[in-house]
Amino acid sequence: MPKKEWFAEWFDTSYYHILYQNRGEEEARGFIKALLSRLNLPLGASLLDLACGKGRHSITLNSYGFKVLGVDLSSKSIEKAKLHENPNLSFAIQDMREPIEGKEFDAIFNLFTSFGYFETHKENEKVCKSMADMLKPGGRLVIDFMNAKRVIDGLVPFEKKIVNEIEFNISREYTGTHIIKTISFDDKSESYRYQEKVQAIEQEQFMQLLSPYFEIDFIFGSFDLDDYSLRESERLIIIATRK
Repeated sequence: MPKKEWFAEWFDTSYYHILYQNRGEEEARGFIKALLSRLNLPLGASLLDLACGKGRHSITLNSYGFKVLGVDLSSKSIEKAKLHENPNLSFAIQDMREPIEGKEFDAIFNLFTSFGYFETHKENEKVCKSMADMLKPGGRLVIDFMNAKRVIDGLVPFEKKIVNEIEFNISREYTGTHIIKTISFDDKSESYRYQEKVQAIEQEQFMQLLSPYFEIDFIFGSFDLDDYSLRESERLIIIATRK
């Protein structure tokens, strides 16, 4: 049996959800509000939250009156997200490299550095084509990614975090193509080791990936939608329109 890709293995563990349990809900809601003010989507628009995790952004989008589908490869995340389903909010397991058959959306959201999880550039191209195939002509795309340059420049090689009495030892390195975070810990007399491996994609590479299918509308550098700065911004946030 082939080895699972890192995200399929790590995201489906209970430890992933323990380590990242305190992600800011208020910040997420503020970010969605700021994005919607730029997108001017019609009430009742059909939205896709691609790589939705446990659905925190999907839930907020739905609260504004939109019909939302959240998808993720992690069955454990989708199981938790499904607790929030309603007639206009649903969740499903889906690989972002493959389009959802028979579905077209007014907008697609790919948030919180949920891109670049793969080994090759070709797989990124496949994701971009998949997103384009699922958008209506004139549909909007939002990608929220780390500012790779700033992350590399400020890389913290090692840290410890204690969460729920578990000591997580976290190391980071940049390989020239990927930023790798290695997470090791002991629990109940067992030792565990997982990795997060994300491609360090910068603005120009995103432009090349998106240009066959999209026109770039805005590039921002923070959840407050401040101007993007290569060295200073924490985020790289792209809003684009399907050609």
